[in-house]
Amino acid sequence: MSRRFLVALGGAVLALSLAACSGEGAGSGDGGGGDKPADLTIGVSMPTQTSERWIADGNSVKEKLEAKGYKVDLQYAGDDIPTQSQQVDQMITQGADVLIIAAIDGTALSGQLQAAADAKIPVIAYDRLIRDSKNVDFYVSFDNYKVGVAQATALLVGLGLQNKDGSKGSAAGPFNIELFAGSLDDNNAHFFFDGAMDTLKPFIDNKSLRVKSGQTAIEQVAILRWQQETAQKRMEDLLTSSYNDGSKVQGVLSPYDGLSRGIITALQNAGYGASANKMPVVTGQDAEIASVKLINDGVQSSTIFKDTRLLAEQAVIAGEAFLQDKDPQANDTKTYDNGVKVVPSYLLPVQTVYKDDIKPVLIDSGYWTADEVKSGQAKG
Repeated sequence: MSRRFLVALGGAVLALSLAACSGEGAGSGDGGGGDKPADLTIGVSMPTQTSERWIADGNSVKEKLEAKGYKVDLQYAGDDIPTQSQQVDQMITQGADVLIIAAIDGTALSGQLQAAADAKIPVIAYDRLIRDSKNVDFYVSFDNYKVGVAQATALLVGLGLQNKDGSKGSAAGPFNIELFAGSLDDNNAHFFFDGAMDTLKPFIDNKSLRVKSGQTAIEQVAILRWQQETAQKRMEDLLTSSYNDGSKVQGVLSPYDGLSRGIITALQNAGYGASANKMPVVTGQDAEIASVKLINDGVQSSTIFKDTRLLAEQAVIAGEAFLQDKDPQANDTKTYDNGVKVVPSYLLPVQTVYKDDIKPVLIDSGYWTADEVKSGQAKG
């Protein structure tokens, strides 16, 4: 077990104890269920192990549940929709008491969710909203629209159009930028993009920003399955098609650190970051260690930190509420319409991390160590 997870686990036990006493968090209660934790199983379905973020999420949820005494069936689906469907089917067949699901495709699990409802198994959507089903009982996530706002704001700050305190920056532009979005089948990608575009639109309208490729619709800029290689290829194509006249791209809105690294690789291969050819401002999300190193080294501009330790805690709190035959406490009952119903949600805040924020936000909290930031690799 890594040091980071030990730190998170200790904090989780304390946080959950306080929540049970004070009523804080997604759910609270006094143990109304009759079964002992050791007699209950929680199925945890995560989308992939290709991202360190999802590995950390799965391990963190599992460890926090096991610390409370529950049995946990944790499965990773390898970014394959049929595999995730089969894994969830198996969890239901084997008698899971609660399901916590981070879906690969937010529309692909309707049959499984109906089977869960028929078996009276509550379903918690984890970070990614599951769409087009009435059988989603709760949603734990971050304020994903605000993630997009924060990413766009970081781009504006990096370009000098805006200061960190929200005041007008000293730069005037115009700046050439390009836009990237996540996978269209991930509901979060739309919230990220909407928040970002609502923030950038006034600057595009007043010509401070120019999307030189003309690609501004999410369908044009989305990256299927959030693949780093796909983002690198698209950035290479943009440089060839839109910047072959000697002009330079000066900013890139990237919604995820993995995409950011692909984008940066394409830029570096094209000579950006060398001598006078300045690296564009590149945003990100998830505070992945390889990207935190790039930020520390002055290559990537920023990332959005979503403390998944806290998200795991809220998933556990919500799961316990259902196990006690209670409704988890939501702090948002209006925003997340999955196409069939508005899913009650518990949303967590996010933090923008620039180079100066790495130590106070990431290192001092125990999320990463100074050695990990220096090497760009998690110790495990």
